[in-house]
Amino acid sequence: MASAKTSILFAILCIVLVHELLVLGGDQLQAEAKKIDCKSKCNYRCSKASRHKMCIRACNTCCNRCNCVPPGTSGNEDVCPCYANMTTHGGRHKCP
Repeated sequence: MASAKTSILFAILCIVLVHELLVLGGDQLQAEAKKIDCKSKCNYRCSKASRHKMCIRACNTCCNRCNCVPPGTSGNEDVCPCYANMTTHGGRHKCP
């Protein structure tokens, strides 16, 4: 009988411990995504653009929001759906 009471008490303590860990440390358990180097990625992405400064500005905005820049100097947007789907207020494609 003492063994059953000890097991129940141990189970309750484990449940309380897990609950406290989730409440107090839940935010710390989530792994942060590693930020990419937007400056170098966008410099390459916009290297052949006719309006280089405008391309860099738009690319950096998109990169900071999506943490992704498609490879190459154009196209390949299927690699970064967030980057590909971002639009301006006028409904035009935002990211170069």
